[in-house]
Amino acid sequence: MEVQLYYSLIMGIYVMLVLYSTKIPYRMMVERGVEDIRAVYYNRKIVHMFAGGVGSLCVPFLFTDFWYPMVCGIILTIFTYIAHVSGRRMYWFQTEQNQNDVKFSLMWWVSITVIWALVGDPWLAIIPSLFMAFGDGITGVVRNLVVRKRSKSPIGNVFMFIVSAPLGWYVGSLGDPSLPGWGLIAAAVATFVERYEFGPIDDNILITVFSTVVLMIGVYWGPLF
Repeated sequence: MEVQLYYSLIMGIYVMLVLYSTKIPYRMMVERGVEDIRAVYYNRKIVHMFAGGVGSLCVPFLFTDFWYPMVCGIILTIFTYIAHVSGRRMYWFQTEQNQNDVKFSLMWWVSITVIWALVGDPWLAIIPSLFMAFGDGITGVVRNLVVRKRSKSPIGNVFMFIVSAPLGWYVGSLGDPSLPGWGLIAAAVATFVERYEFGPIDDNILITVFSTVVLMIGVYWGPLF
């Protein structure tokens, strides 16, 4: 078996384990009196960080081209979308109110594929998905703790930048070209646009699109330091 296919299967199994194991914290939270929708949003952020975030960090180590993570992402996007439209919604992290988890999966593979295809570097390619997974992930957790409902409170953005800034700097420094300064700028831009949504264009789309644009400008302009 081609080694990258083997890694893809392992990653797929890992993601499925994350998706279904989060039933456990969901039930624990609900049993302790946490409002259902808050438990769902906590769980969604757990999924984003452990499936999307850890998965992103694995990409440069496991794959030598973007095709395999792209296919994995497409399959996950279809899987989460079918769960919504078929009536078999994974209630412990999916909600009837939106399909943002589908958009997360979509933008995960789109951002990685676009940057990797254009630049040829996996480290730069994963930066937007790291912001979306870990940065926006901690944002949702903090807001859920402080505001106790889904909101766009700026307190979440403070913590998003605290998480995203070092990620952008460090992972950006690993890229070819090495772009730590642009990674930091991308983190700031991603943190700013996270507060906005325009109809079906949610923060997952805005974070990845705008941080991708910043990184592409950085590739064209060159390192700042």
